[in-house]
Amino acid sequence: MATKQIKTALVSVFHKDGLDELLAKLHEEGVKFLSTGGTQKFIESLGYECQKVEEVTTYPSILGGRVKTLHPKVFGGILARRDNEGDIDQMSQYDIPAIDLVIVDLYPFEQTVASGADEADIIEKIDIGGISLIRAGAKNFKDVVIVPSKAEYSVLLDILNEKGAQTDLADRRMLATRAFGVSSHYDSAIYSWFMGSEEQKGSRTVSLSMMD
Repeated sequence: MATKQIKTALVSVFHKDGLDELLAKLHEEGVKFLSTGGTQKFIESLGYECQKVEEVTTYPSILGGRVKTLHPKVFGGILARRDNEGDIDQMSQYDIPAIDLVIVDLYPFEQTVASGADEADIIEKIDIGGISLIRAGAKNFKDVVIVPSKAEYSVLLDILNEKGAQTDLADRRMLATRAFGVSSHYDSAIYSWFMGSEEQKGSRTVSLSMMD
């Protein structure tokens, strides 16, 4: 079916500003929240129930938070094709919950570079889980709504205000298109930084050679 109901939302964002209005509308529509870390605490601070991702995966956040959502039960819930009997059977077999909406706001890589931070801090702002969630949600746009940055909070809110907690295929495809634009820009920024770093190292090597 082209129209899909939003029942469960996975929310994993760096910037919380502007999120409260969207969460209020989703809560009003009866959408259940699933989240991790600071985002989960933020949702609960607004008075909404929020299930921890760890309760779904039965696995804690590890490696200083580098690995939180990267788990088959999370990505299975996003990538499962709702019209594929085999996918549905495996969701039941492995107790994978369906995730209908993914809201992400990535680590601020470009802002961290612009701030003059050192290399270690910049590398820690290369988002892994978030960018993977964006790609998974966008790939399965036939079944899943993806909100890839805070710039799209208002886009989804407009849809919710017009249609309630449901979207049509055109809505999901539009957001998927925007999602791949976000991921493309993000990866390009990371690539540019690495290239710049390599060029600087090359210049230093040449300078040292000339001194010799």
